[in-house]
Amino acid sequence: MKIKEVTDWRENTALSRFQIIQPLLDQTLDKAKRVEIRKKLAEDHDISEKTLKRWEDAFFQSGFSGLKPAERTGGQSSKLPDNFPELLAEAIQLKREVTSRSVSQIIFILEGEGKAAPGALKRSTLQRYLFDAGLGERQLKMYRQDEQSTMTRRFCKPHRMILVQADIKYGVGVIVTKNGKKKTVYLSSIIDDHSRYILWSEWYESQDEYCVEDVFRKAILRNGKFDKAYTDNGSQYISNQLNMSCAMLGITLKRARIRSGKSKGKIEKFHQVVDTFIAEVKLKKVMDIAELNRLWRIFLDEYYHKKPHDGIKEYYESKGITVPDKGITPEQEWNRDSRALVFLDSKKVGEAFLHHETRYVDKGGLISYKGRKYEAGAQLIGAQVTIAFDPMDDRTITVYPKDSAPFTARPVQMSEYCAKDIPVPNAIAQEPVTSRFLDVLEKKHKDSQKKLADAISYSDYGKE
Repeated sequence: MKIKEVTDWRENTALSRFQIIQPLLDQTLDKAKRVEIRKKLAEDHDISEKTLKRWEDAFFQSGFSGLKPAERTGGQSSKLPDNFPELLAEAIQLKREVTSRSVSQIIFILEGEGKAAPGALKRSTLQRYLFDAGLGERQLKMYRQDEQSTMTRRFCKPHRMILVQADIKYGVGVIVTKNGKKKTVYLSSIIDDHSRYILWSEWYESQDEYCVEDVFRKAILRNGKFDKAYTDNGSQYISNQLNMSCAMLGITLKRARIRSGKSKGKIEKFHQVVDTFIAEVKLKKVMDIAELNRLWRIFLDEYYHKKPHDGIKEYYESKGITVPDKGITPEQEWNRDSRALVFLDSKKVGEAFLHHETRYVDKGGLISYKGRKYEAGAQLIGAQVTIAFDPMDDRTITVYPKDSAPFTARPVQMSEYCAKDIPVPNAIAQEPVTSRFLDVLEKKHKDSQKKLADAISYSDYGKE
């Protein structure tokens, strides 16, 4: 596999492992309950309890990176059976026949039919190729229908930051352009399940994955880490980047069933409040997104967060707890919660949400990104590097050369003159002190002269 394919495979494998062991990451579990859950996960995923324990320990010790498969340093990959293409085709057919078949069962069938020699097929290898064919266990779960129909029940977590809900709301015709046309914008929001407090909410001009990642990042930086986020199945929320970013921070992503809007009742109810804002802000004929967000922040802080919430009152009354006549506001419920907030290092959060791509440094020592040129340096001409960037901010990118320290690159500024001293690419050595080629020739010449002198000497000796 190519470098990028290997990197993607390692990260996808780590993400798959993280999603499997999520129930075991709850620090409040006692030993007996942890063993019970681990045994159930082992049966469900056809993985040994020992392997799950090893993944669990690796995550607690090294975080998300601890779940990545070790990099191979030996150069060549292990040799596959000569008939592996035929075996893979058979494995794909067996998986399609019964999608619940485990990799171990498929290997058992192929060996039992005499098509594969015992031990020739490795479970991890076949699992990886089935994943590439779109038949991984995690992929198939997206298409399986639930065997049991369940009724949506109302729920509310007992404390803040245990669960949040995220979604996007359309704002049709909210902004008025200079020529008088109305423009649709999109509101990306995250709401705390318990307090109904808005962790972050912002209007954007497009509804891509970047607006979702931006809101997640800002919500975490401002309020701290939450345990789990509940979203729908929109492309913005199932992106590999969002899954990877949250996994690196120890945050679990859970998705609602398709066409199950009631299960996201908290955020859907909040969107009804957003309709009130939309009706009012249209009267102001806002012309830019910055002004819209300024008014939106005022609306949240001075109206929504300070208005008693019926959902909070209903939660406490269901537990037999008396609620003040004036009710409880999201701001009050958020501030009085006894669960401590867990703030993460801002650098760690920023790095988790960076996107990564590979680039080649051109003959001018430059890297191209989003139509702009960034200075990488002549010493990297021709090299393949990894760049890390914030999709919402292209003022700088971070460059990761293969054999040297990372550095920050900025867009090229065109100057009047060229550089006085041009650095030498790393692929070319610094100016040598001598010519090793001519040195070798000179050595050969001396050896030749010595041999010739010896030959003449022996010739004279024979004539005497």
